[in-house]
Amino acid sequence: MENEFIVETPELTAAATDGFSPRSDQATLDSHATAVKWQRFSVPYAYPVAFTRNLFASDNPLLLEMLAMRERDKRHRCLVYLDEGVVTAQPDLPARVRSYFDAHSQHAELIDWVVVPGGEDIKLHPGHVMAMLKAIHRLGIDRHAYVIAIGGGAVLDAVGFAAATAHRGVRHIRIPTTVLAQNDSGVGVKNAINTHGVKNFTGTFAPPWAVLNDFDFLSTLSRRERVAGIAEAIKVALIRDGDFYRWMEGNALALARFDRATEEFMVRRSAELHMRQIAYGGDPFELGSARPLDFGHWSAHKLEALSHHEVQHGEAVAIGIALDARYSALAGLLSDAEAQRIVELLDTLGLATFHPQLLASGPDGELAILAGLREFREHLGGELTVTLLAGIGQGVEVHAIDTALMAQAIAWLKAREERHALAQ
Repeated sequence: MENEFIVETPELTAAATDGFSPRSDQATLDSHATAVKWQRFSVPYAYPVAFTRNLFASDNPLLLEMLAMRERDKRHRCLVYLDEGVVTAQPDLPARVRSYFDAHSQHAELIDWVVVPGGEDIKLHPGHVMAMLKAIHRLGIDRHAYVIAIGGGAVLDAVGFAAATAHRGVRHIRIPTTVLAQNDSGVGVKNAINTHGVKNFTGTFAPPWAVLNDFDFLSTLSRRERVAGIAEAIKVALIRDGDFYRWMEGNALALARFDRATEEFMVRRSAELHMRQIAYGGDPFELGSARPLDFGHWSAHKLEALSHHEVQHGEAVAIGIALDARYSALAGLLSDAEAQRIVELLDTLGLATFHPQLLASGPDGELAILAGLREFREHLGGELTVTLLAGIGQGVEVHAIDTALMAQAIAWLKAREERHALAQ
């Protein structure tokens, strides 16, 4: 069975300090017998991202190869977490997982498998992560054992957070089961849960041991979930790859009907672009103030909260893309024609470009969605940095948002929604 691998190897290096001069004169330092020594080291990260089908077929060696990647002559112990939504869609999945480990029992041991809630519920209640940490402790999962997560992005986030914090980090293998997780969140280095009413407030940067994308999981997704995941591909194409965006325009109808080859190419290309940004964008752990891969996300995260997560992440990102594309045009960065193309592509795919919560007022009488700008800045600290568009495939960073202009962009999306409703 053929499996396709993508490997990206970013190198994280401590900030250069040559030529640094403390703002104290030498006499003051000497009087306090102060000595400063710099500790410098680099930590290279490398992990495989693989694409396959029928991952748990006994004759598919991919998972076994990932377990034995660095230690071949041992029996690898594994704790598996299964997304409840995936198990509902594929009731035979637990049996297939057990059969796989039984077939390879000489080299791999399934210590236990646990079904956990899918969607935002697992990120909203810290008790889920605490239960995982207790299980990791009780079952003796150490730094040479594996925690495997099979599920959508929220489950990968929560299980990844537990794995990253147990023993200061145990080996974690992600098996994403949604379009959004396979083409974006599942291949990255972040994991988190929502606390204090803030999305992803508590989390870590922790690269996985491996990411195994099984395309067969996509066929059991609801249409809503399957379409929503395309939003992240549109996002990364708009800021980094105009040719890929134009390919999606040309293949929009095939994407909308989930043509197999078209969908799989979209997932792979989106994953590649996300990985390239993480590896070569210069800031994989987001130490600065910019988050280009979060184009369209400042409003998306706030919209999810305002709708009490009735709006799914990918759906909120699509609305955020439409909003920031229109704002980019109003600000003179993007042509009106290009902004129109973007919302038309979202229309063709069946993604909404407006939600009534965009018009909700906060306690101060201002648009509640605009509080997302403050929360977006606070999440990283530093100055506000929002990615907008200077063209198709050309992201640009700005450090201020004209809220009156943003309100105009919202009004434009609302008027457009009303025209579409009348036309139906």
